[in-house]
Amino acid sequence: MAPTKIQQITADLALLFVAFVWGITFVVVKEALTEIGPYYFLAIRFTVAFLFLALICWRSTLRVNRANLTAGFVIGLALFGGYAFQTVALQHTTAANAGFITGLSVVLVPLFVAGLTRTLPSPLAVLGVACATIGLGLLAVQGDFTVGYGDFLVFCCALCFATHIILVGRYAPCLDPVLLAIIQIGTVAFISFLIAPVLESFPVTLAPSVQIALLATAIPATALAFLIQNKAQKFTSPTHTAVIFTMEPVFAGLAAWLWGGETLEIRQWIGGAVIVLGMLITVWKTAETVPCSAAPLPVTRGSSAVGDKHRLERVLSQK
Repeated sequence: MAPTKIQQITADLALLFVAFVWGITFVVVKEALTEIGPYYFLAIRFTVAFLFLALICWRSTLRVNRANLTAGFVIGLALFGGYAFQTVALQHTTAANAGFITGLSVVLVPLFVAGLTRTLPSPLAVLGVACATIGLGLLAVQGDFTVGYGDFLVFCCALCFATHIILVGRYAPCLDPVLLAIIQIGTVAFISFLIAPVLESFPVTLAPSVQIALLATAIPATALAFLIQNKAQKFTSPTHTAVIFTMEPVFAGLAAWLWGGETLEIRQWIGGAVIVLGMLITVWKTAETVPCSAAPLPVTRGSSAVGDKHRLERVLSQK
């Protein structure tokens, strides 16, 4: 049964809310990292999200098996890499730069897909990559023509998120996506707790800024984001999802300017805009290649429902 107009609008607004939450969390997390180490922050954030999702979706946990555990752990490794690089990077770069450069994961996917399928990327994908590369240069290259350490880490984050997209695209068609979400979130929490004591001091108390950041990221930006998308993707098209999610770096830049007190040069604003343009160019064509009715599985951050080459290409529309 085709979704009604009201259902489509509601779904689009829900996805826009998710993009907004993801965008503003860059500023919140950056401020919190002045009071807590990045790995303990990730450990607490993802533990809370894991427990929340496991409680809300407890029926899914009853279906756990070796296949789900293995796939969820592998996907969780890529997810951990993405968030670890991103969170550490926020100690060395601006929230605006982190938001825009993280968005490059959408543009990197067609290159990964081309390598996996041994095909040439489409002309639009090449154009999108070119735009994103130019935007990255404008945004990250400093006056002495060097790339900041934090911006480099965020680029590594984008590589990990692009890998995450491919991995979930590989496993989501044959496994429970909600269970995969729970396991991969638990994996991030587990690895973070293993690494944190080696590199950081245990936070005896949590400063107010840390508490606010954990409340904003653990439930809304991690656990609820998965649940909202699981519902919303049933009523809106991949094209809408792709376009809406390109707003995440825009929200990050605006939040950094309005609330974080960050000031970007005109060159950097242009660079961010060119990156968003590259994202839109990259996802638009691909999002139209598969109708929404052919994609019943929900989309999460870095996820898609693809089995063969044709469906794999649709990951471009799902950050």
